[in-house]
Amino acid sequence: MVEIAPYGTWTSPLSAADVAASGVSAQWLDTVGDEVWWAEARTGEGGRVTLVRSRADGTVEDVLPAPWNVRNRVHEYGGRPWLVLGDVLVFTHWADQRVYLRDLTTGETTPLTPEPATRHGVRYSDLTPGRDGEVWLVRERSTGARRVDIARDLIAVPLDGGPERVLTASHHFLTAPRLSPDGARAAWVGWNHPAMPWDGTELCVADLREDGTFGPHRVLAGAADVAVCQFAWESADSLLALLDPDGWWNLHRVGLDGGITNLAPTEQEIGGAQWKLGARWFTPLGDGRFAVLASGKLAILDETSREVVPVTAAADLTAWSTNGFAIHEGEVVGVAAGPKREGAVVKVDLEAGTVTELATTPEPPSPAYLSTPVERIFKTDDGDQVPAFLYLPANADFTAPDGELPPLFVYPHGGPTGRDSAVLDFEIAYFTSRGIAVVTVNYGGSTGYGRAYRERLREQWGVVDVADCVAVAEALAAEGTVDGDRLAIRGGSAGGYTSAASLTTTTTYRAGTVMYPILDLSQWTGDGGETHDFESRYLDGLIGQLPETEQRYRDRSPINNAGTLAGPLLFLQGLEDEICPPEQADRFVAGLAGRGIDHAYLRFEGEQHGFRKAETIVAALEAELSFYGQVFEFETPGVPKLRLSR
Repeated sequence: MVEIAPYGTWTSPLSAADVAASGVSAQWLDTVGDEVWWAEARTGEGGRVTLVRSRADGTVEDVLPAPWNVRNRVHEYGGRPWLVLGDVLVFTHWADQRVYLRDLTTGETTPLTPEPATRHGVRYSDLTPGRDGEVWLVRERSTGARRVDIARDLIAVPLDGGPERVLTASHHFLTAPRLSPDGARAAWVGWNHPAMPWDGTELCVADLREDGTFGPHRVLAGAADVAVCQFAWESADSLLALLDPDGWWNLHRVGLDGGITNLAPTEQEIGGAQWKLGARWFTPLGDGRFAVLASGKLAILDETSREVVPVTAAADLTAWSTNGFAIHEGEVVGVAAGPKREGAVVKVDLEAGTVTELATTPEPPSPAYLSTPVERIFKTDDGDQVPAFLYLPANADFTAPDGELPPLFVYPHGGPTGRDSAVLDFEIAYFTSRGIAVVTVNYGGSTGYGRAYRERLREQWGVVDVADCVAVAEALAAEGTVDGDRLAIRGGSAGGYTSAASLTTTTTYRAGTVMYPILDLSQWTGDGGETHDFESRYLDGLIGQLPETEQRYRDRSPINNAGTLAGPLLFLQGLEDEICPPEQADRFVAGLAGRGIDHAYLRFEGEQHGFRKAETIVAALEAELSFYGQVFEFETPGVPKLRLSR
């Protein structure tokens, strides 16, 4: 029998522990012979990333036992951490950031790189095959006490344990080099501050000298306003590359003679923001056909017809991971999610039109307790369109009293060059199954809609993102879908900044949750010292050049606007976060003491940027639900009461 109960108080079969258990996420997928391998992050093992393989007979087994943790922190976000060459596995290990070799026959594991003088003082990423007997990769070294004191090189690491060899250091930021089919040249992508890799990068090529180092490089593609986000050698004298000279990442053929041809011009993004080294959006199928991720969905690009056609069999897979995408025995394998399934390792048979899972995922609750996202397009006062995905409350056991409208959580993504898709998300379902609506917003600055949409945020961070989220929230309230008096905003990283900026510059929301946020823009720079090297000049594009726009930095910093805070705040922060370090949240919360504003601050040992441990995820979700229950005055059965300070 269906029970009548206020929104927010519904009892759900999906616990915070279930959400944490669902966090077994596959990543960095590739093929090894007739097998499919991938890395797998496990919340139940403290966030350890192991390596898994699916054998030809369908069995799935771990390759690396604990304590091996296949992860690295180059750029702090990491990159491709493993590679199989013949009978050996080469991988990076989180604990010391060294490169290791594991003999797949004997199981013996030995280090290939020396132990750094300081913890994590040297890091490696984006492992790729080099000349025979060596692996090529990116090396990142700390050169001083500041977070921005970093140097990077492209290096070769011999598999016999010999010393590292520097190949080149053409730019401050680099992707690992790829060897040409004839072994005569290498290509890589580089860029320099203040550009981010989605602003402008250069595709470089150099001859390989007899001593194994690179000669002077030439730039084949890319510019200050053209970004190359992936490339691969097609032949000894041509490459395939994703670049956006026309405002959309499309697949191009790039010749060593400098010729560039768009293989299928389309106003779709076949590419994205390269936050992690080694991401993929295309892979060749042969005969001029390519499997591509077009705006996050699987499609086939045919250069003969110059068309990009969605794969019908995979229509329900609305979000493919760029950290795992390959061809296996003529079929596409990758990590994909959709409205009715969380991310899973899947294989798409393009001929038969079938989709199969290679690895089982946690069994979701009955669909009767899961909200199906609906894509909506909202308009700002200036007429700009803002895509969003609305998740309404869903629970087969409950309904709300007549006339009551649900609370709404507005959920801006991180990046801010991230993007949301219509997918099953257990974290969102944790709230919707309790009677709370959630909307994820692809505000201006999001990827997937072309460079013009991405650059709506140029020098407008804290303005456009805030306004877009407000437009969505207020439109949903005005149409009577949600309760306009019970609007909240929650987000992490860049989404944490948007949440904090929204609560200190608008009166739309009554409360918010701010996770590992940016709160003091002036200090979140290279000179300020409170962020890492990769993003230390990011604000040049998002806010403006210093010192000319110094006042803008002050005006848009939530920490300077706490006096106009619209309502209570919950802060969630990892104590080992080098991207958004705890100093900023510490200062903000200290400034709230004794001011009569309800707030809480949970700090988590051993967590970096984003939460990886099951116990952290449980504590954070339960605290957030209790927080909103107290603010919006609804009971939260089965959840410990969070203590609020004033």
